[in-house]
Amino acid sequence: MSDRALQDDVIRALADAPYRESAAWRARALADPDRVERFARFLARHFYYERVVHFFKYSRALVRVTGRRPEAVLTRPGFDALVPSIVLGSRQTARAVAQLVVTHVGGAGAAIPYLGDLLQYEAAMMVVEAGPRIWREDPEGKDEGLGSGEWSAPETVEGTVLLELTYDLPVVLPQLLRPWSDVPQAPARSTKLLVARSPRGRVAVARSTDAVAALLRLADGRKTLAQLAHDAALEVRELEHTLHGLVELGAVRFSTGS
Repeated sequence: MSDRALQDDVIRALADAPYRESAAWRARALADPDRVERFARFLARHFYYERVVHFFKYSRALVRVTGRRPEAVLTRPGFDALVPSIVLGSRQTARAVAQLVVTHVGGAGAAIPYLGDLLQYEAAMMVVEAGPRIWREDPEGKDEGLGSGEWSAPETVEGTVLLELTYDLPVVLPQLLRPWSDVPQAPARSTKLLVARSPRGRVAVARSTDAVAALLRLADGRKTLAQLAHDAALEVRELEHTLHGLVELGAVRFSTGS
């Protein structure tokens, strides 16, 4: 085995708890198991500390009302219980850690009407950001899109989330990060938000509509534009305009037709 392959195997063991417990890794006997486990736990707490602080920054701004910092979950038994299943950067682990935060902060019983919506939004951001991504430019993928010949069947990108909220969060989010004495209020107004991620990890949020929700539900990578327009009860031109926006957000991509 080359030095590079050996290094990759050690890195995988540090990042992937199930692999660290596997017979394949243990048979390698490349490092002291206890030292590897301690360092892996240190890395996991550091990795998710950065993400919790970033994605739950609005909840963090409300700590003087809730009395609970989101990142406190990383030193609690719930996080320790996750350690045997943690895979750094995976969507499954991001979802589990985000749920710990939602339960912890939401359980404070703070009199903030939109707190549930806020935690749902922040958790979605953290989960959508997770998962595999493209680290290098792919010249062959730059021309994907509408009207590019074989690229004709749109499909919703895995991990894309459509939130249906009771409060209009985009109105209040900027206010939470500014100085305030009374808790900023969000209008009680039904709001749909689309949370998506580009192949290289950029997370974007946009207001959504019933038409967008229908497209995300119907775009399965098999229907052509004409079929999709028919099923969504949209004009083809309106469909194309909407799809352009969804592709830019990273919510939809185009699959090669068969």
